[in-house]
Formats: sequence, structure tokens, C-alpha cells
Amino acid sequence: MRTLSIRINDALHRRLRLRAYGANLSVSEFLRPLIEDAAVPGGRYAYTGQDELLGVALQTYALLAEMAAQQSGGIVERALAASRAMLRERGLLDPEEEAASGMRPTFLGKEGRAP
Repeated sequence: MRTLSIRINDALHRRLRLRAYGANLSVSEFLRPLIEDAAVPGGRYAYTGQDELLGVALQTYALLAEMAAQQSGGIVERALAASRAMLRERGLLDPEEEAASGMRPTFLGKEGRAP
């Protein structure tokens, strides 16, 4: 079995140690299921420090999409096509999921580019 070393502040260590003690477990036994949950593909979402930024980005996107939709539905379609193209270029869009979603033929031209 491998050993994992992480740095945590004293207050957090004290709280973890108390929780583990209350469950009659070592700190390692107490944390192991949490680490296993985070490592399971398709399992529960593992919250990270980026979640707040993602939340702000999603709220901003929703607001801008609503404003654009009020102006013209075409703006939203072009923006979606451009964002999907950028995600695809960076390898952040699964081609199989994209094809299955039906979004690509709707928003992209024959060459797979935004009109």
C-alpha cells in the first residue's frame, strides 16, 4: 500500500484527529473512504478550490446568454458554436459526446466550423 503525504494546518489536523477519534478510527482509516470517493471515475463530484470560480463563470454565462437571447437567438447559436470550437481545439470536448448530443450538426457548418 502506498503512503500519501499532504500538508495541512494544525487546526485542520486537530479537527480531523478528533473526528477520527470519535469514530474509533485512525486518521488514515477516517480519510481513506473520502480519498477513494474522489478517485472513482463517474463517482460523486469532488469539490476543489476552483468551484467558486466555476460558479461565477456559470452565473456570468447564464446572464450573458439570457441577454443575448433577448437580442437575437442567432447570437446565442454563434456563441455556442465558437465556444464548442475552442473547447474542441483544446481537447476539452469529447468528440463522441459531441456527436451524440446532436449539437455539432445544428451549430456548425460542413467543415465543422462556425458559420
